[in-house]
Formats: sequence, C-alpha cells, structure tokens
Amino acid sequence: MTKEDNAQLIRVARDRHGEPIHTEPLDLGERVRDLRKGHGWTLEQAAKKAGLARSTLSKIENGQMSPTYDALKKLAQGLGISVPQLFTQPQNDKVTGRMSVTRQGEGAAHATTTYEHDLLAEGLTKKQMLPYRARIRARDLEEFDGWVRHDGEEFLYVLTGVVRLYTEFYEPIELRRGDSAYYDATMGHNVISVSEDDATILWVTSLA
Repeated sequence: MTKEDNAQLIRVARDRHGEPIHTEPLDLGERVRDLRKGHGWTLEQAAKKAGLARSTLSKIENGQMSPTYDALKKLAQGLGISVPQLFTQPQNDKVTGRMSVTRQGEGAAHATTTYEHDLLAEGLTKKQMLPYRARIRARDLEEFDGWVRHDGEEFLYVLTGVVRLYTEFYEPIELRRGDSAYYDATMGHNVISVSEDDATILWVTSLA
C-alpha cells in the first residue's frame, strides 16, 4: 500500500466525517438544572442531597449567584459526579439510535497492490471511526513504499491466517487468528501475510 493509497482512504473517511462541532460556552446554571432534571429530582430533593438550601440551588440554576468552590463540591457530590464534570458539556445530548448493517460481500471495495479493503458501515455519515475488513496481499515489507502513517489510533484483529505487524518503534510481531493489536497510527506501520493464503483482518481506525 502506498502512502498515497492510505492517505486517500483516510481522507475519504474524514470528508464524510463532517465539519468539527463548535460548542457554545457552558451555562453553569442550565447545566446544573439539566443534571438535576436528568435524575428526576425537584429543587428540594436535589438541594437536600447536596446539603444546600433550596434558595441557594435556585439562584445557582437561574444565574443569580456564583457558587463558591465548597458549594460546587457539594453540588457535584449530590449529583454523583466530579467538579470538572459540572463544567463539561456533554458531547451528545440525546441518543441518536444510529445503526448500520453490512452483510458479507456488501462492503465498498478499495483495492491496492498490498491490501484489499472492504469498507464497512458506508451508509453512516459523520462516523467517529472507520471500520474495514482487509485481505493482506503483501508478503514482504519491500512491497510497501515506506511506512504507512496517519492521524488517530488503530485497532487490528486477525480473522484468518497469520500476519506480521511491523511498526516503527517495536520489533515485528506475528499475530494469529483471534490476536489483536491497538496502536498509535501516527507511528509508521505495515502488515504482511505470512500464511500460505492471504490473511484477513478487521481494522478500525479512529477519525476524531
């Protein structure tokens, strides 16, 4: 697989990933109210759990009061979270229920001289990871145009055969059916088959 082949594969997936999400500044009062309601608690119930006066909690929720650190600690403990989590906007405010099923042989084919990829879950846009099944054609490291490297992290799981994983900073390692590896994809890496037949693996690459 050439560097250009791999870059194109990742670029296509990132293009479908969508634009970065820009978050709005956190409203502490609204955040506390949402957390309280998420538990199904009234002001009285939440205030009691946090050891605060109901009027104090009400003022915090309505932005009429800046809580002290001691009050923040009580709030966090009462809500069952850490103080930093009070100021962390949730990445997803609702369950999307997204799902994609790819039947055997339905993956989008992307062949190179060293690998033959079947891209999975092609129907989903803005994915956080790129899953694909790969048939490993390469038998020698010399078949690659240098190291493959790209942003993110990568998970490799051997489905059939035996592969040898080469990485920039570690000794080569042989992986058999059922073995897996998780590694920093910015580190140079290549995979060859050492089986009589082409080995097959599942690869999952992060896109975030």
